[in-house]
Amino acid sequence: YQDKEEVVLWMNTVGPYHNRQETYKYFSLPFCVGSKKSISHYHETLGEALQGVELEFSGLDIKFKDDVMQTTYCEVDLDKGRRDAFVYAIKNHYWYQMYIDDLPIWGIVGEADENGEDYYLWTYKKLEIGYNGNRIVDVNLTSEGKVKLVPNTKIQMSYSVKWKKSDVKFEDRFDKYLDPSFFQHRIHWFSIFNSFMMVIFLVGLVSMILMRTLRKDYARYSKEEEMDDMDRDLGDEYGWKQVHGDVFRPSSHPLIFSSLIGSGCQIFAVSLIVIVVAMIEDLYTERGSMLSTAIFVYAATSPVNGYFGGSLYARQGGRRWIKQMFIGAFLIPAMVCGTAFFINFIAIYYHASRAIPFGTMVAVCCICFFVILPLNLVGTILGRNLSGQPNFPCRVNAVPRPIPEKKWFMEPAVIVCLGGILPFGSIFIEMYFIFTSFWAYKIYYVYGFMMLVLVILCIVTVCVTIVCTYFLLNAEDYRWQWTSFLSAASTAIYVYMYSFYYYFFKTKMYGLFQTSFYFGYMAVFSTALGIMCG
Repeated sequence: YQDKEEVVLWMNTVGPYHNRQETYKYFSLPFCVGSKKSISHYHETLGEALQGVELEFSGLDIKFKDDVMQTTYCEVDLDKGRRDAFVYAIKNHYWYQMYIDDLPIWGIVGEADENGEDYYLWTYKKLEIGYNGNRIVDVNLTSEGKVKLVPNTKIQMSYSVKWKKSDVKFEDRFDKYLDPSFFQHRIHWFSIFNSFMMVIFLVGLVSMILMRTLRKDYARYSKEEEMDDMDRDLGDEYGWKQVHGDVFRPSSHPLIFSSLIGSGCQIFAVSLIVIVVAMIEDLYTERGSMLSTAIFVYAATSPVNGYFGGSLYARQGGRRWIKQMFIGAFLIPAMVCGTAFFINFIAIYYHASRAIPFGTMVAVCCICFFVILPLNLVGTILGRNLSGQPNFPCRVNAVPRPIPEKKWFMEPAVIVCLGGILPFGSIFIEMYFIFTSFWAYKIYYVYGFMMLVLVILCIVTVCVTIVCTYFLLNAEDYRWQWTSFLSAASTAIYVYMYSFYYYFFKTKMYGLFQTSFYFGYMAVFSTALGIMCG
């Protein structure tokens, strides 16, 4: 900024403190606008439009390094309707958010006295702005001027601006919003260490099981080959060697199966890339940039989905590959957009700023049809041609072998339920931090932790599914594809159950809008996580 240049105070949203996602336009409450009218228009990005950021000009006249003494900028004529609106807002702990030079500022609308009969509105915004050279590095808001809400009176709204020199560097101006004591708490480090020990233990266990038992199995099978035919017919063969003629039989419902596998590979690629980008760039400093990045990366990684889904479908001998490509491409977008569409109806009913504008919906649909689908097609064609030929080491028998009776804990359903416990155990403390940064007012910035947890989750999931598959094949059950996918994907069920615990014991959310928002998007998050693990 040059000296005396205009500094814009944008009003964003107002809403109940306990419901972070339930926000309304600032001027939906009967606040009044300052006298300054003309302002150049402000354009929002896709991420901001989806997150319900609605910046409106406050009308306050602020100039760079120009102090303003307490000045009345407008007055509210308090009739009964307006008083009721303010009283409702104060009862529900409404607070509002503003931006100066992209720095967020929060203020509370008002407060009630102890016995809850009289309500007071804060009428005086006292801004202290810190500057370093010609840049704004720090903004503080103090609310003063408590005025009792009495019907049919006029309330004068005032503001003052004080500029002071600050030593904060422009690059570090967001550091005061971060909460190191919360995110870099000993428990956080301890949980990572804990998960890490579990990984070492699991990898050791798996390698031991596989090395020892497989060596035993090989010894047994080679001994049986030395016997003559007569003994072999009488011998009791058992174990995984029995199903060698069935183990490469295509899975049931190969179309859905390969679409899920393709989508899971894509979600994994997106998570990896977005976390790496977030570690390099501080995405939390700009509104909506995290969401915009994720959408862009998701669209760009569509060939991954097509490649893995299409090649698997071809190897399983699938014929309807175009249908598979469509299902694979639109599985995740349809799930996310379907949930968003449902919640949007509630948001429109509430007149909330989270209601997604029609133009933004069209933009997202265009991304799906004109970016994701063609790239998916490219990936599918590549996958079918490069690795679409079945190259199994032994041929599949013409007649499927009957599956013998087995103990109840070897049934696929039980294996699936137990498979998700360990992966969930390795991530659930990180889930707490991620949930808190999304549903409460913390900025998540420790992406190094998230990267470690993702790596740990991968290793744990791989180990668990190897063991599950080994047990299943040893029980001479060759339906391993869905079992191995679902025994990892069942992590999603545990994460969703944890989100119920989190809702009731860690948050104070209330109201239809916030509750449906919470459980709707938690379901999307859990499902995506499950598909990725699977």
